Amino acid sequence: MAKVATKDIHDMKDDQLIHYINDAREELFNLRFRHATGELENTSSIKDAKKALARGLTVARQRNLDVNRELQRG
Repeated sequence: MAKVATKDIHDMKDDQLIHYINDAREELFNLRFRHATGELENTSSIKDAKKALARGLTVARQRNLDVNRELQRG
């Protein structure tokens, strides 16, 4: 996942933000899995992925979006 500036996250529409959060969750899961299996060389990427997810979730909370419900919807 490419780094996205905080301002760009704030400028995203709701559906784009939900998609960004979903992608960030998947990326974090994959990094953790690769770390557990010993394939991950750069462990700092886990920290970056956590921050990206936190930024997205923070903006979603500010907008009063229910991310889990939106993701279940499809």
